[in-house]
Amino acid sequence: MVELRRDVEFEGPIVTGFTPNGYKIGDQRFDNGLLLSPEQAQSWNAPARDDLNLTDIIAALNLFPVPEFLLFGSGTKMEQPPAAFRRAAETAKLGIEVMDSRAAARAWGVLRAEERWIIGAFLPLR
Repeated sequence: MVELRRDVEFEGPIVTGFTPNGYKIGDQRFDNGLLLSPEQAQSWNAPARDDLNLTDIIAALNLFPVPEFLLFGSGTKMEQPPAAFRRAAETAKLGIEVMDSRAAARAWGVLRAEERWIIGAFLPLR
């Protein structure tokens, strides 16, 4: 299991390591997908890629004010989300940064250390 260090102090959840299929935040394991906001982390039973729904992600995180952008972890390799998902983000004026889920988890810590007001949706690592 890989452990990540937290060198900068800030509030909110930070990915501290990986499990074979998912993520660790402190002592909590998230073996499926993971949704993150500056205020919370929650397990995400991520749908099939073609069924991704931005409205469901935003509603689950219930974040105010609206986040700067969505950090999307696409699983074990970098893959763009479906066009309909990207169009929904554009309509909502929400940018999307896409990377593989491990890279997204590491980037989350860097961006939160900069106090960026973002959300994250990370697909499982399988």
